Amino acid sequence: MFSLRKYNTFGIEAAASQFVEISSVEEYVSLRQKGDYSNLPHLFLGGGSNVLLTKNQEALVVKISIPGISIVQEDADFVWVKGGAGVVWDEFVQFTVDRAWSGLENLSLIPGTVGAAPMQNIGAYGVEIKDTFESLEALNLKTLEMEVFDAKACAFGYRESFFKRAGKGQYLISSVTFKLAKKPSVKTSYGAIQEVLAAKGISQPSIREVADAVIEIRQSKLPDPKEIGNSGSFFKNPTVSASEAARLISENPGIPHYPVEGSSDVKFPAGWFIEKAGWKGFRRGDAGVHAKQALVLVNYGEAKGEEILALSEEIKKSILDTFGVVLETEVNIL
Repeated sequence: MFSLRKYNTFGIEAAASQFVEISSVEEYVSLRQKGDYSNLPHLFLGGGSNVLLTKNQEALVVKISIPGISIVQEDADFVWVKGGAGVVWDEFVQFTVDRAWSGLENLSLIPGTVGAAPMQNIGAYGVEIKDTFESLEALNLKTLEMEVFDAKACAFGYRESFFKRAGKGQYLISSVTFKLAKKPSVKTSYGAIQEVLAAKGISQPSIREVADAVIEIRQSKLPDPKEIGNSGSFFKNPTVSASEAARLISENPGIPHYPVEGSSDVKFPAGWFIEKAGWKGFRRGDAGVHAKQALVLVNYGEAKGEEILALSEEIKKSILDTFGVVLETEVNIL
């Protein structure tokens, strides 16, 4: 058995039947063609930042470490940048920010890898992957042939995609390409970005200044997985109908809420509900809720995955009982 503790940001001790690390699709295809692992299911891991291991994995765990950042094409207004699936997401973002290419700066410091980003349609501060996504390349695990997916084929939703639904477990994403603007067009209206910029006396921020503001905000609120095990936001922000939103706003004056683009639905911050229900800073053994950000569940050292999961279920029931709101888990439970 192979320990997966250092391969998941929760720092959960769990083991895999077998483990390999690949730096190319060809390596994986060769592995499959040899047939050495045909009797085991395959579990793919990127940065391990969006999983909660609740048991040992009777599987071949494949750590995807496909490298590389390259310019696919560019013109006077845009540049198309491709990242290998194993590239650390924030390294990819900072590569684009350093060149003042606009589109990903609000997604600075999100943990994980480039390959995992479109699976989750990661997002923060008013920006999602789908906003600048061009295409991705993925290996069909049945045919062992490469396929190209555009945004429509990826069926992006709120922290959702084709690869989490109909295509789950059927593809190995090898690279992702984004279309970024050369002419700065920043988004600073969501969250605390404007407050941070104003405190610095910045009224017309550059791409770098927006990225730095986002990094400052995230570092002030979110625990570093190297210091406290976590996977970032454990729950999705709930989206409800306009009538349900009216009830929540009436019953909870001052509750923050945001319109959902292209819909009459309204989104509410899950962390607000969790904090108001008294869970912020809660700890049982080594499983807990972070003291600064109620949306983040943490492992203070030796918590088991089952303990983190049990705590999350208690929180979900509490929010349903208290506010009539259903929370959905953002993290993948394995």
